[in-house]
Amino acid sequence: MLKKIKTTKKRYNILALIFGTVVINYLDRTNISVAAAAISESLELSTVQMGLIFSVFGIAYAALQIPGGIIVDKVRLRFLYAFMLLMWSVATLFQGFVNSFKLLLGLRATIGVFEAPSYPANNAIVTKWFPETERASAIAIYTSGQFIGLAFLFPVLTLIQDKVGWRGLLVISGIIGILWSVVWYVFYRDPDQHKTVSESELKLISDGGGFSDKKKEAEVKEKFNWNDFYEAFKHRKLWGIYIGQFCMGSMSIFFLTWFPTYLVEYRGLDFIKSGFLASIPFLAAFCGVLLAGFSSDYLIKKGKSPEFARKVPVLIGLSLSTFIIGANFTDSTFFIILFLTIAFFGNGLASITWIFVSLIAPKRIIGLVGGVFNLIGGLSAVIVPSVIGFLVQDGDFSPALFFIGGLTVLGFLSFLFVVGKVKRIELKE
Repeated sequence: MLKKIKTTKKRYNILALIFGTVVINYLDRTNISVAAAAISESLELSTVQMGLIFSVFGIAYAALQIPGGIIVDKVRLRFLYAFMLLMWSVATLFQGFVNSFKLLLGLRATIGVFEAPSYPANNAIVTKWFPETERASAIAIYTSGQFIGLAFLFPVLTLIQDKVGWRGLLVISGIIGILWSVVWYVFYRDPDQHKTVSESELKLISDGGGFSDKKKEAEVKEKFNWNDFYEAFKHRKLWGIYIGQFCMGSMSIFFLTWFPTYLVEYRGLDFIKSGFLASIPFLAAFCGVLLAGFSSDYLIKKGKSPEFARKVPVLIGLSLSTFIIGANFTDSTFFIILFLTIAFFGNGLASITWIFVSLIAPKRIIGLVGGVFNLIGGLSAVIVPSVIGFLVQDGDFSPALFFIGGLTVLGFLSFLFVVGKVKRIELKE
C-alpha cells in the first residue's frame, strides 16, 4: 500500500511571523504618538517641534527605501530581518532615557533607518511563499497587523503610560521588539532552506508564481545594474501605484501620528478615554483590509480580471476615506469618531496596494520596485506630519483634515487612470 504524501501549509506559519513583526513595527512607530502630549510637556516642545519628531522617522525611512529594497534582493531575509528588528528596538528603548529634542530626533531617525527595508522584505517574503491566487489575502493578513495591533495597543499603551510614564512606555516597547528579533531568527527560513516544507507545497507555490526553488532564486538575485534602477522609474503604471501609495499613506500617517493629539488637545477628550476611542477606527481598518484581501482573491478565482479584482477594493476604499472631512462639521464626539471610523475603514480597504508591486514589478527587481514604492509612499510620513503641524498652529484642525481628504481624491484618480492594465512588466534580457 502506497504511503500518502503529506501536504504541509508552512507558508501560513511564515505569514504568522510576518504578522507579528508588522505589529512590532507599528508599535515602535506609533508609541511616540501616544506619548506625544506627555513628551511635549516634559521636554517643553512646540507643535512644530513635535511635527518634526513625527516627520524625521519618515525622512530616514523614505531615504533608505531604495537601498533597502536592493538589500532585500541580495541578503537572506532570515538574518536581515532579525538584525533590523534588533537595531530599531534598541533605538526605541533608548528613547525612554532622552532629555533633549535633538537626541529624541536622532533616535527617531535611527528607527526609520532600520525599519526602512521592512515592507519590501514583507512583500518579497509573500512573493516567495505564496501563489498569486493567495497573495492579496496574504498581504491583507500581514497588513492587518498594523491595524488590529494598534486597535488593541492604543488603549493598552495609554494604560501603560498612565502607570509607568512615557519613558517606561518606550522602554517596554523596545524590550518587546528585542525579544521578537530572536523569535524571527529562530523560526524563519526561505522556502528552499525550510526543512519541513513538503514537495507538494513547494510545487503549489512554484506553479502559482512564487519563487520557491534555487533556480528561481538565482534568477532573482542577479547582480544589480543601473539599467534596473532606470526600469523602476520609467513605466507609467509604476508611477500610478507610487502616487497612489503616497496618497493612501497620508491618511495612515495622520492616524499614526496626530490622531491621539487631535482627540485630546483639539477635541478635549480625556487621555484614557481617548485611548479607547482611538481603537475604534483601527478595528474598522482591520476589517477593511481583510475584506479587501479576501474579496479580491475571491474575485480572481471567479475569473474576474486583475483590473477589476485588484482595483475595486482600493477605489472604493479611497472614496470612503474622504469621509474624514465630515469631522470638520460636527462637535459631537459620536459623529467625529463615526466619520473617522468610516474614513479609516476605507483606508483599510485600500491598503492591499502592495499586491500591485507583486503583480506589476519585473520579477528580478521586485525588491527594488518595492523600495521605490515604499520610498514615495513613505514621503507621506515626511511631509504630512510637518504640514499638519504648521496647519494647526492657530488651534484649528479643520485645514489638516481637508488636506488629508484632498490627497485621497488624488490617490483615487491615480489608481483609476494612471495604473492601467494590471500585468507584469517584462524586461528585455
